[in-house]
Amino acid sequence: MKGGVVMNKLSGFLIYKGTQLEKQNMAWNMLGSFCYAFASMVLSFLVMRISGDEAGGVFAIGYSAFGQQMFTLAYFGLRPFQITDRGAGQDGYSFGEYRRHRQITTGMAVIVAALFSAWMGGSGAYGIEKALAVFLLALYKIIDGYADVYESEFQRQGSLYLTGKSNTFRTLLSVAVFLIMLAVTKNLVLACAAAVAAQVLGVALFDCSVIGALPRVDDSCREKSMSKLFLQAGLLFLSVFLDFYIFSAAKYAIDSQLNDAASGYFNLIFMPTSVIYLVANFVIRPFLIRMTMCWNQGDKKGLIRILRKIGGIIAGLTVLAVLGCLALGRFVLSVMEYLLGTGYDGRLTRYLVPFTVIVAGGGIYAMANLMYYCLVIMRRQRGIFLVYAITALGALMLAPALVSRFEIFGAALAYCVFMAMLLLGFGLQTAWMLRKG
Repeated sequence: MKGGVVMNKLSGFLIYKGTQLEKQNMAWNMLGSFCYAFASMVLSFLVMRISGDEAGGVFAIGYSAFGQQMFTLAYFGLRPFQITDRGAGQDGYSFGEYRRHRQITTGMAVIVAALFSAWMGGSGAYGIEKALAVFLLALYKIIDGYADVYESEFQRQGSLYLTGKSNTFRTLLSVAVFLIMLAVTKNLVLACAAAVAAQVLGVALFDCSVIGALPRVDDSCREKSMSKLFLQAGLLFLSVFLDFYIFSAAKYAIDSQLNDAASGYFNLIFMPTSVIYLVANFVIRPFLIRMTMCWNQGDKKGLIRILRKIGGIIAGLTVLAVLGCLALGRFVLSVMEYLLGTGYDGRLTRYLVPFTVIVAGGGIYAMANLMYYCLVIMRRQRGIFLVYAITALGALMLAPALVSRFEIFGAALAYCVFMAMLLLGFGLQTAWMLRKG
């Protein structure tokens, strides 16, 4: 009984009952997105600082590449689909159905992660500790994917601030536990296991306990809807899965052709993409419901105005970011070397050009993401998948070749080219849909 009272009090603390809901949505979405992205940067940096560049490389491939790939399997690309869904009984789905679907995809992701880690460890491609660390980091990200079904429902119910709160508190809890364990034990595997436990606790406290306190959540689940939802979202999932492969193709190429230290260094200079993605989400997500209303009501001019507004902001910030890299990039990289400690002088500043190319690619990806969301609202799953399939094929062939020849600069160049391919494909489709009829 006492536990139930505590959970009810926690739910009351998390649920905002004031009148300035839109401001709360914006503020908490910004804070949650910032914490989530900033944590990725801090973790990548501090793992290398505490445990060395080899451990940093293992963390990079487990957390930022393979772990994120498993996140996409659990997530199934459904966030924009769910938050723009009108609900069960209106050719849509209830929260209970989305949750059941997510339980299935989460289980699939855990099995795939376990099989991959066992195969890499058994084949000798990874050492046993690296295989365990990669599996645990994937598990951490898979739990993130499960939490997303709750956070998407918060936004669908008009309570985006709850998504921001969950991101904020879960991230702070799991990151603190991870870093404390890593600092005490100097063991990456133990730190990852502790982070997984903290992540499970965070989902229970900040997602599961809160959803029941919202007034309009439909917990019903029609089992026959599962096959329909899988079919309807299948291309969307394949698109998101390919999207992250494209996003991480350069990292996979480095992992297979160079060494763990190179993976660690590339992950550090890749960190600005997290900031760019954070800013893009902060700008885009609050407008998704409005964009959906414009499209559903046939207000193409209104949708174009929103796209121009958001696109202009992203383009301006990208130009500023690239100019900032050219002016201050070497200084920023040298500060990072200093913070990493003795022995790192010159190891990052030599990557100024790749660093700048990656920042430009991040801005292009943010613009492509805007076009992607627009196509999801238009329910253009086939068109989205086609763009991803073509780009993924190009990434499969081009990334290893560029990394083999130009190493880290080749990886940065590959990333920028792939993002430009996505923007071109999505942009042309969006323009065609807005002009026809």
